Amino acid sequence: MVNPHTIPSADLTDRRDFIRRAVAGGLLAAMAGPAAGAAPDPGAGLAATGQDDRAYWLEMMRRVSEPVLENLAAQTLRVRMPVEAPTAPADRPRTDYAHLEAFGRTVAGLAPWIELPEKPGGEAALGARLGDLVRCGLDHATNPTSPDCMNFSRGGQPLVDAAFLAYGLILAPQTLWRPLPPEVKTRVIAALRATRQIQAGPSNWLLFPAMIEAFLAAAGAEWQAEPVERAVSAHESWYKGDGAYGDGNDFHWDYYNSYVIQPFLVTVLTALQPVTGRWQSQLARVSARGARYAAIQERLIAPDGSFPALGRSMAYRAGAFHHLAHQAWRGALPPEVAPAQARGALTAVIRRTLEPAGTFDADGWLRAGLAGHQPSLAEPYISTGSLYLCTLVFHPLGLPASHPFWRDPPADWTQRRIWSGADSPADRALKET
Repeated sequence: MVNPHTIPSADLTDRRDFIRRAVAGGLLAAMAGPAAGAAPDPGAGLAATGQDDRAYWLEMMRRVSEPVLENLAAQTLRVRMPVEAPTAPADRPRTDYAHLEAFGRTVAGLAPWIELPEKPGGEAALGARLGDLVRCGLDHATNPTSPDCMNFSRGGQPLVDAAFLAYGLILAPQTLWRPLPPEVKTRVIAALRATRQIQAGPSNWLLFPAMIEAFLAAAGAEWQAEPVERAVSAHESWYKGDGAYGDGNDFHWDYYNSYVIQPFLVTVLTALQPVTGRWQSQLARVSARGARYAAIQERLIAPDGSFPALGRSMAYRAGAFHHLAHQAWRGALPPEVAPAQARGALTAVIRRTLEPAGTFDADGWLRAGLAGHQPSLAEPYISTGSLYLCTLVFHPLGLPASHPFWRDPPADWTQRRIWSGADSPADRALKET
């Protein structure tokens, strides 16, 4: 196996070519994107087979993640990654946060697939390669002697992305955590604990220290229960009904129930089950709400793969459907959403948000926008690094190729079915006793 700790930067292009050839030999067919300036073809939402969809997802995941992981392995991430922050104040640049943002979010998105034990065809070679790069990145990100050592404690933002990194480690313990050398594990734990000095305000941010503590508990390290209790009890008090939580006391028309709240809640509670029964009673309620919110998310996806551009952080692109993707990976879709229709809907979203001209710069880095390069959509906290939250849509790649999500024939999703004139059951709200 290649030792990624010693990859010189000059070899990165050759290694990208190797990955493309290896995957193409086992699975991928050539897939042409849309012409420059053209929107993806809405009729392309249904591929010939689920395996065609899987191949397409895999190629898009590779395209998004490689620049981050390869450059961190070569210790050139800080030098080579642009930090586009279109609306950040000049006196508060995002350069101190962007690299952990990119790495933590990328790891969280790829983790379920990297953890998949039996990958079909050429996926195995790519999986081994990217797994090596992530483990190497964990070394460099926490090594004080590395030029790419990351900031885990200065300012508030590191709490967010340390939590995404912890999330990825929770989702892939066998491949990303347990194989690490003891000294790297020690540094990762110390880096995560360094975020304890950062205060989380009364919002979805409470789930970030909760996720970090859940990982520490799952890893057998010293952990604190109070941040978990605070997050769980606060979100219970903020529940608004019909599967939706407020972000704090208030409800916001945005996608933070999907970006963070619902997937983090269920993951924290599930990860702590083997450690403590303290929050066992909450898990069933959280899971039922999560199923309802997944049904709502599936219904938000239009026949052409577009969706309402509402609220904060639209530059996270397909990451707006992190929750639907995560529920599919967990096998927790609601009964009215068949795996194949979720696959079709999410494929259409990926096409609409990652294919438009301007999405990537000339060197393959993501640029701010939802459907192309749209820098005015970026809030002051958005930079190149934060855009990698879009990788969270790829969670279903962690399902085996034989799973119904990938195996079943293409199926229309709800809006595509309704607006084609086909009959469809009425939607129903979640009622809790």
